[in-house]
Amino acid sequence: MSYLLVRHTVEEYKKWKPIYDKHASTRQANGSQGARLLRSVSNPNDITLLFEWNDIEKARQFSTSPELKMAMQEAGVKGQPDITYLEEIERTPA
Repeated sequence: MSYLLVRHTVEEYKKWKPIYDKHASTRQANGSQGARLLRSVSNPNDITLLFEWNDIEKARQFSTSPELKMAMQEAGVKGQPDITYLEEIERTPA
């Protein structure tokens, strides 16, 4: 399984979340298998997302797409997101 790790700060979580939710069908159409949504305990506008992706190249294409950039701008993402592409190599017990 491949993963896309995204970390960014948003102007306001309550504004960002509905736009993120609206973009779900686009993510799915591009190969996203779902995500874990996390936010900082000390700053609720500091968002981290861990997406499962079926194809890392599709994840790369999606993460650089104009559609995503427009959605992020509309949602109030501040600055450039920190994006990391990951590949699972092993699952370990606790």
